[in-house]
Amino acid sequence: MQRRYFILAATALAACGASGPVTLPPDSTLILTRHGDRSGSEDLLNDRGRQRARDLVTALDGVALDAICSPGIQRNLDTAAPIAEARGLAVNRIPQEAPTAALAAASAGRSVLWVGNKGNLTTIWETLGLPGGPPLDYGDLTFLRSDANGRVSIERQRY
Repeated sequence: MQRRYFILAATALAACGASGPVTLPPDSTLILTRHGDRSGSEDLLNDRGRQRARDLVTALDGVALDAICSPGIQRNLDTAAPIAEARGLAVNRIPQEAPTAALAAASAGRSVLWVGNKGNLTTIWETLGLPGGPPLDYGDLTFLRSDANGRVSIERQRY
């Protein structure tokens, strides 16, 4: 786990030094969702949020998934836990500040799920220069798919 985090962190640092905007590599899929529901200013998931985390497993049934990434915030980790367990994958922690370069690198030729927050989902969206708004509501599930030429398509779902 530490080695995986180090590789992601090193890749992110290298990408930060590269010139030009961050782009999703060809033949990549980045799946974005917000953590499950919480009550008011509570930091932890409420009952509905825990159910939504379980529903994410069903929502991604049949979808290839090579990695799961999240900031180290408990509500995000709790949302990612059921899908990680169902798929036998670890949750890779990426710092929530400017995660786009690390996620783009991690998704190269792969399918990666990001369980984020309003702020970092907005940052990812803006950094990639995507049209429309980012998936900020509980239950939003957005697939960013890059074809062989690097053209990105956006598919929005709800769960």
